[in-house]
Parts: sequence; structure tokens; C-alpha cells
Amino acid sequence: MLSREENELLTRVHAGTPMGRLLRRYWIPALLSEEIPVPDCPPVRVRLLGEDLVAFRDTEGKIGILDEHCSHRGTSLFYGRNEECGLRCIYHGWKYDIEGNVLETPAEPSGSQLKNKVHHNAYPCMEAGGMVFTYMGPRGQIPIFPTYAWLGIPQNQIYIAKSLLECNYLQGLDGDCDSAHLNFLHKMFTPDARREFLRHDDQSPTFEIDEMDFGFRVAAIRKIGPDKSYVRISQFVMPFIGCVPVGREIDGKLDGFKAVYQVPTDDNNTWRYDFFFKWSKPMTKEDSSKRDFVGPDYRKLRNIRNNYLQDRQIQKTVNFTGIEEFLNQDACATESMGPIVNRAKEHLGVSDSYII
Repeated sequence: MLSREENELLTRVHAGTPMGRLLRRYWIPALLSEEIPVPDCPPVRVRLLGEDLVAFRDTEGKIGILDEHCSHRGTSLFYGRNEECGLRCIYHGWKYDIEGNVLETPAEPSGSQLKNKVHHNAYPCMEAGGMVFTYMGPRGQIPIFPTYAWLGIPQNQIYIAKSLLECNYLQGLDGDCDSAHLNFLHKMFTPDARREFLRHDDQSPTFEIDEMDFGFRVAAIRKIGPDKSYVRISQFVMPFIGCVPVGREIDGKLDGFKAVYQVPTDDNNTWRYDFFFKWSKPMTKEDSSKRDFVGPDYRKLRNIRNNYLQDRQIQKTVNFTGIEEFLNQDACATESMGPIVNRAKEHLGVSDSYII
């Protein structure tokens, strides 16, 4: 249980807040590479940590992330022209490069030095593993870009499911290392569920937690026989990554892994990136079809406004929730708490040890 003040400290991410300052010291995902697939393609809106931004890939393939509103009169650069290594505002033609330098102010008189007196806010970018990352903190303290294993895996062995979570990032993050909910939220009643997935009858696992330099790791230990246990290890990596084993069981082992980024859009919304990958073989069409739960704008088709299309008959016969797809089930559990859950009303138990 947290006090109201402690909850505010952890959940508020806008510029100037303690958590906002902390998160800006990390490289964070801004968008998928596929959203700006080729040079001079249309720019896209990006909202991160309460800031409205725009991303574009210039003529040379370099990526820029700028404040959305033009430094001249505030028109949105989302509507701008991406041309000749710069993004041009449609109002008076001001043009910016990926670093926020003003290249042209064509409505000004010849010889005007106005463009040299203005610098548009821009954030550095890195592209890796099918994602575009940005750093929003102090320029003189840019950290080394993290070379996580999953960012170097061949593209045919990964897929990324991006979705909007309509609640604070911490609610999603709390669920990523929560192994206790697997026996309930994701429980299936179909005959092959036990064979294909490591879901066992021990509903009350014991937990061991190790603090690490990167965060912590949690072992959930379930008994599956007189002298045998199933140990499921999850990891929390600062500042908002949960790493969990996923996939089908092959010779007693799971064939895949997942890194989940819970990236704050603002205080009340989160971009969730589920980075699925397989260790030694390509993804199948069936694997990639798991992205079908969102529309072109990465918003969930099943959402809190349509009650996730819950089917009470399916809840009786097919799965525990009556909601299809694990990510929709996760979303229901976290979004239905409200935009920012009142943690002063929580009653935490042993199964919540990793939170405590």
C-alpha cells in the first residue's frame, strides 16, 4: 500500500516531475520503424511523457523527433512537407532538419538572420530491433545506448505488438512480473492448453526475488510433482521493461521470450510494446497474427468502451475471463482499475511480493 503522495511521485511523468526527470535519463521507445518506413514518407505524431512531438525520416533515411508545433506561429508540423532533408511547415514554409536547426524562413526578407536566432526543440534518436528510441534528458548526459540481446536478433525471429493502454504505465508494469495471475487471468479450459503451455495446478507459487544492478528478477516456483518444480523467472529492467518467458513448451522448455516496454504517453495513457522473439527459429504467420488485436492506429479493437467484447458463454467453457487474446485480458485487468489506481486502497499479499 502506498500513500497518496508516494503514488503521485511514481505515476506523474510530465516535465519537471521527479519521475518525469528520471525517465528522461533513459533511451525510450518512441515509435515503430514501420511507422516511418521510407525516406521522405509522411511524418507521424508521437506523444511521450506528456510532450506532443512529431517524427519523420528525412531524404537520407535519418530520423528526427521534434516538438510538434512550429517555432514560428505554432502550427502542427504533423501536416508538414517532408522534403529535401527537412520538415517544412505548411503555414509559412519554415523548414527544420532532424536536429531542430531552422534551415529556411522563406517569408522573411532576403538577408534575414531570424533562422539563425531560433532553434526548434529536437531529441536525438537511435533505431534498433524495429523500434525508434529517443533520449529526452539533458544533452550533456546522454547514456550509452543499451545493447539488449533482443535488439540484435534477426528480424524474421521477432515481431512487435504495439498497443495503447488506457491507464498509467505503472499499472501495466506491475503486471509484467506478476506470475500469480497466470493461473487465473489467462487460464484456459481447452484440452490442449495444459499440453501446449506451462500452466500447472499449483495456484499459490512461492517467490524468490533477487535485486540486480538492472532492477530485479522474480522466480515463481510451482510444484508439479513430489520431487519436481516448475520455476518461472521474470525480470524487471529499469525503467519500465518486463522480461517474461512465453511460447509453447518443447521438450520441457519454452521456445520464446518477451520483453514488454510500458512507455508513458502521459499520466493516464501508455504505449505498450510487446517485443516477442524466438531463440533459434523464424516466426510463423500464426505468431505474427497476434498483432491483429489492434487497428491501424494501434488502439485495441476490444477495449474498455465495448467491455473487451467479453462473452459470458466463453467464460464458462473456453477461458477464465470470456475475453479473447492474452493482451486484451491484461488490458482489462489494468485499465479497469481506472486511469491511475488509488494504491492506498490496495491490500497486498504474498503473491505481490515483487511489488512490495
